Amino acid sequence: MVDPGVWPASVTALSASDRPDPLGQARLLAWFEASGCRGAVLAGTNGEGPSLSAPEKRDLLRDALPARGRLGLLLGVATCSLEEARWCCRQAASLGADGVLLMPPGYFREAPADAIADWLEAVVASSPADVVVYNFPQRVGQPIPPETLERLARLERFAGVKDSSGDPGNLRAYREAIGPGRAAFVGDETLLLEALRQGWSGAISGAANVLAPWLSQIVAEWAERRESAETKFELALPCIRELRSHPQPALSKALLHAMGVLPCPAVRLPLRPPDPEAVRRTARLLSERLGLRFPLLPDGP
Repeated sequence: MVDPGVWPASVTALSASDRPDPLGQARLLAWFEASGCRGAVLAGTNGEGPSLSAPEKRDLLRDALPARGRLGLLLGVATCSLEEARWCCRQAASLGADGVLLMPPGYFREAPADAIADWLEAVVASSPADVVVYNFPQRVGQPIPPETLERLARLERFAGVKDSSGDPGNLRAYREAIGPGRAAFVGDETLLLEALRQGWSGAISGAANVLAPWLSQIVAEWAERRESAETKFELALPCIRELRSHPQPALSKALLHAMGVLPCPAVRLPLRPPDPEAVRRTARLLSERLGLRFPLLPDGP
């Protein structure tokens, strides 16, 4: 099973020569662990997964496992190839990951919902690794209906769902569809507090790359110190919205580099580096509201 908490949708550390950087990734994982995160997703949509080859994803996971400390690790699987998805699940299991984060095939937007459900079931039913299914209709082109989750919940390896739709109506519907004992992670961090109220497990979060300490504390404090968690969320909410308003992961990489966490802020084509003024403006907001520091930012925040 996939434990509750905050799992950053980790950016992928790249070298200046555009290759995955295992030492840079290890530094990032150490930042997540020290910040109280439960785990991390590698090679997901926020980790430039669509720009990584399947062997690169495998190698990224292989190299990260010795450096993960107490963190769980999920491998992002976003492909239209059924066989590649199955291969990634086998690799994740053989290497010792905690599971995979599986997105439906994004190219086949005209496919009926039951055919997409068949595709997801074919992967989950054959997977030796636990599978968290990822609803991201803005990228895939169609949502995962609750009925599909009910169907998948009958399978042994179905571990839960991540919902990045931003639809608050999914909070109750998805929680009921997957039943007890399965994890439910919100991807739109602006809904984190309401998700916790609805009994969700936490967040698989792109914003957690930079806001790891704050989001981890919010989830950790929810059960016993709810007022403190609510206060922290209100402080962090403008920062979450600012981060979400810019192209990712370029902005998060630039901020992590300015914090001294990520050695190189490079992104792969077709992504571009962020606007320097957007980096300074966001760093200023995070510094003023949350006390985060960016000592390597040129000209300061």
